[in-house]
Amino acid sequence: MSNNLVLVPVLIPFITAIMLLFFYRRLYMQLIFSTASAICGLATSFYLFNVVLNSGIQVFWSSNWMPPFGIIMAVDIFAATMVMLSNIIGAACLIFSFSTIDIGRARNFYYVFFQMILAGVNGSFVTGDIFNLFVFFEIMLLASYALLVLGSTPKQLRESFKYVVLNVLSASLFLLGIGLLYGMVGTLNMADIAQKMAQIENQGFVTLVGMIFLVVFGIKAAIFPLYFWLPQSYVVPPPAVSALFGSLLTKAGIYALFRVFTLIFVGDIGFTHYTVILMLGAGTMFFGALGAIFQVNFKSILAYLIISHVGYLVMALGLHSMLAVAGAIYYIAHHMIVGACLFLLAGVTEKITGTDDLNKMGGLLNRFPVLGWTFFLAALSLSGIPPFSGFFSKLVLMQGAMEQGYFFVTAVALLVGFLTLIPMIKIFLSAFWGEEKPVLEQGVGFNYLKLMPVGLVLVVLSILMGFGMQFMMKYAMMVAEQLMNPQIYIDAVLNFDS
Repeated sequence: MSNNLVLVPVLIPFITAIMLLFFYRRLYMQLIFSTASAICGLATSFYLFNVVLNSGIQVFWSSNWMPPFGIIMAVDIFAATMVMLSNIIGAACLIFSFSTIDIGRARNFYYVFFQMILAGVNGSFVTGDIFNLFVFFEIMLLASYALLVLGSTPKQLRESFKYVVLNVLSASLFLLGIGLLYGMVGTLNMADIAQKMAQIENQGFVTLVGMIFLVVFGIKAAIFPLYFWLPQSYVVPPPAVSALFGSLLTKAGIYALFRVFTLIFVGDIGFTHYTVILMLGAGTMFFGALGAIFQVNFKSILAYLIISHVGYLVMALGLHSMLAVAGAIYYIAHHMIVGACLFLLAGVTEKITGTDDLNKMGGLLNRFPVLGWTFFLAALSLSGIPPFSGFFSKLVLMQGAMEQGYFFVTAVALLVGFLTLIPMIKIFLSAFWGEEKPVLEQGVGFNYLKLMPVGLVLVVLSILMGFGMQFMMKYAMMVAEQLMNPQIYIDAVLNFDS
């Protein structure tokens, strides 16, 4: 039976964005509508997650058209998890925005574009149609262009230009890949594509199309060597926007990679997964961590570490095993939470000091202990120190690699875990430890504690995910089982029941 609940995670932010257009000059109404939307989004995402967990994959067939015709939305446990995480991060960044986004940005449709990003991201997670995946990606990216350029500083405009050009190129390649897919199988329904793909005689051409999609989603996920656009693009916007971009936009690319390379392009995994994707994962891990070490800007370090830790997820996809994919699911939840937390803490630090240059900071721990120790805990989690979630999720990933005999990739993952500690220690010693440096006038008397609740909640979530390792892995294995058995998804989507 078609379930309309699947549409709700997309409709809530989309309708909210439309409503906010009518109140773009009334800031208090924007805050009220945005808060209500965040609450409804969280409640709906948790409810949807519970329904999928207990009742199986939920599908919406538009106008009750028999598949593969018509628009189809489908939510399995993986998609339900991503929607839930998206709404948690969206709510955290929204609350942080209330205290940090200036009136000028707010009155120039900041909250409208914020909601459109959530609509695009959630739509990417729930769609069952490859062309609609392109549509939702474009909604997400168009809104991100606007948020990136709001403020109109020269640095913003320069980075926005690079960001737009690269994503236009990516969109063109995406359309090319969709056209080639449609030409081969005559359908856009992802489950139907997967079912018909094995019947294609020229599997070499299928692999070629798969490589096009790898480039497209690799650009969006910022994998090596396609990540060069990300670091500065994620530094120039306000901290709430950087946190939103870092936690959601790259993970939408990762979600798409996992979806198509566990469902559609699985005919030549010896080349696509065990060779290309696995090596790209190792390169992404290493060069992202290496880039972070040489940065002196707080947010630049975090941006490079996003790239590095995306590499762990790409590595898991390349391993293409139940254990590795389960570790990736655990790691996605960990990194979305901790990554957003660190960007928001960087925003608090910038608010206090008036800078994000580590050379101009020092001794903040004495005056702002809650900020310093919260960052310390988040840094330990990101670096993979036990008993935090970063340690256990990385451990599972490396077990998956060793189980298949990929000791080189395991060594790279261990090395990158160590390299991650170096920039984290640099930030802590430069900004929070050592000799106190004068705080700029804007930071004197500033009540930083009003910005801390969001960061504290996210750190607590990370700690709970670490101590709840057994529960997390039990659930992650359920997700991995669905992803590694694509026939479950195919049967749920194509088994039309009017």
